[in-house]
Amino acid sequence: MTSVPGLTKRLIVGRPVRSDRLGHTLLPKWLALPIFASDALSSVAYATQEILRVLAVGGLALLYLTPWVALGVVVLLGVVAISYQQVVHAYPGGGGSYEVASRNLGPLAGLVVAGALMVDYTLTVAVSVASGIDNVISAAPALNPYRVPIALATVLVLASVNLRGVKESGKAFAVPTYAFIAGIVATIVVGALRYLNGHPPVAESARYTIAPHAAGLAGLALVFVTLRAFSSGCTALTGIEAVSNGVPAFRRPNSRNASITLGLIGVIAIVMFGGITLLAIGAHVRYADNTCDLVGFAGNCAATPQRTVIAQLAAAVFGAGSIPFYAIQAATALILVLAANTAFNGFPQLGALLAQRRYLPRQLHTRGDRLAFSNGILALALAAAGLLLAYKASVDALIHLYVLGVFTAFTLSQFGMVRHWQRTLAAERDPVARRRARRSQTINAVGGVLTGVVLGVVLLTKFTEGAYLVVIAVPVLVLLMSAIRRHYDRVGRELLPQRADMILPSRVHALVLVGRLHRPAVRALTYARATRPDTLTAIAVSIDEEDTRRLQEDWRQWDISIPLTLIDSPYREITRPILDHIRDLRTAAPRDIIAVYIPEYVVGRWWEQFLHNQSALRLKLRLLFEPGVMVTSVPWQLASAEVRGERLGRAGRQQAARGSLRHGAVVDPEHV
Repeated sequence: MTSVPGLTKRLIVGRPVRSDRLGHTLLPKWLALPIFASDALSSVAYATQEILRVLAVGGLALLYLTPWVALGVVVLLGVVAISYQQVVHAYPGGGGSYEVASRNLGPLAGLVVAGALMVDYTLTVAVSVASGIDNVISAAPALNPYRVPIALATVLVLASVNLRGVKESGKAFAVPTYAFIAGIVATIVVGALRYLNGHPPVAESARYTIAPHAAGLAGLALVFVTLRAFSSGCTALTGIEAVSNGVPAFRRPNSRNASITLGLIGVIAIVMFGGITLLAIGAHVRYADNTCDLVGFAGNCAATPQRTVIAQLAAAVFGAGSIPFYAIQAATALILVLAANTAFNGFPQLGALLAQRRYLPRQLHTRGDRLAFSNGILALALAAAGLLLAYKASVDALIHLYVLGVFTAFTLSQFGMVRHWQRTLAAERDPVARRRARRSQTINAVGGVLTGVVLGVVLLTKFTEGAYLVVIAVPVLVLLMSAIRRHYDRVGRELLPQRADMILPSRVHALVLVGRLHRPAVRALTYARATRPDTLTAIAVSIDEEDTRRLQEDWRQWDISIPLTLIDSPYREITRPILDHIRDLRTAAPRDIIAVYIPEYVVGRWWEQFLHNQSALRLKLRLLFEPGVMVTSVPWQLASAEVRGERLGRAGRQQAARGSLRHGAVVDPEHV
């Protein structure tokens, strides 16, 4: 019979998968695309909106800059996608930006990239979920008061699905991803056809004007706003590097399949982002940071959120309230939420690599029941949920923290690749291979310069709006990871075996703790005697005179040959008198070993633990810090524990039988 926690885990996670089935979880390209592309493709759903929102600071006067800002984003997107294809081929073992920076720029640069990526992955989950909820609210405004609970529930569902394994999560998310691509492409194509037919779509916000916050911008102020709009539009690039982190998850040949998938993601993202931006310009979409800045907005602007750009375009092309409108909104909301799946794949992989190199706790390198890095998934879910709570699931509040981390990783990774190709050129003599390496080096150099410029722009334009928190968080993570590595290194040096460790102790003194003479105490005495120590003594702490006399009487009555030592405790303590006694023995013979045997009840119900073993647990914890003392627990199963043990045994035998049947073995019922 399976316990309630075990049954709940099986329902959420599924049945455990054998370690030798790891190869069967590798991904074909059609399944890898929705897993790795959801973040990059979903970013186009709000990248245009972020450009329009920033340019709205000048009212309608600055909207003429939209196509030029978008063109800069498209060029950068293409360069970064091609640059990361070089990473995929050069480092097929995965690790992406972290691996490149670590190997070519040194461990510190690698840790900076790792810290930036961890921040970015966490923000990806928070921003994607919050943006998805925005699109849901655009279709159903009545849900606005429940924004935060819906966001937290969404993170919980995403974590649960990913705990079932990468391949399973990919199958679950493939349909929404392809549906989103089809919906956006359909909107762009139908909108373009309407233009050609002389009936261009017009957005519901086209009749609004925008109250400017800064009219007549010129000179440096205009340049600053333009750069800020560009840095906001660069959210379209987030997630493009995810493929390089997960190359080992692809079917062989890993590098080739990953490169093709990355190229497809880049092309699709450029087409969708460019199409949405052009359609938004043609449909005269107006989008402001504050709904109340829209002059002519119908309804209570303080309580009613403005529809997203995607919602306005779908309504303009297909009609508000139509089936295609709701289908596109549903697909957009799903892809935005599922964009977090890219982070749920990338963060655990990165965490496992860092844990393997002792920069993070080793538990992050442990695979769960479904061969996913479960601890990394749970850590990411908790961090993202904390951000959603702190910022009330607001995209406008979270977006300012975004992009900085990913462009830090972009820049260091590209310059790391430049050095990688330089080393390759120094050792390569084949002319064809040298030309190929030189071409790749040029691509990465251009990518490094462009992403470095964007990093500076993002830092300049978003620092006071919240990006300073990322500037603080990344160094803190770097210091934390360095401290963890120093700890593991120090412990490793401390645990190196020495010749002195091979010398046998002079003598072993066994002490059996007894409170009264009962079956657990007798078992501890007989077990200690079976180990044949040099000396064997039972010790008891005298707190109550009547209990002490009863123990002495039982000892004589049962004619126990093991000597009983009574330790007086005038202040009714148990732990301190025993510790003092052991320390006296150690002082008298420092080379001797003290073996302490503690009878301990094994209970079957959780609440029984509070009724038993409390003194034993406290004493055990204190003894663990005493040098030269070995502690042995001698278990005694109570009736409730025996019943539970029988249940667990039956469940284990049934599970083993099912496993044998699944692998083609013949099971003899008499031996199950």
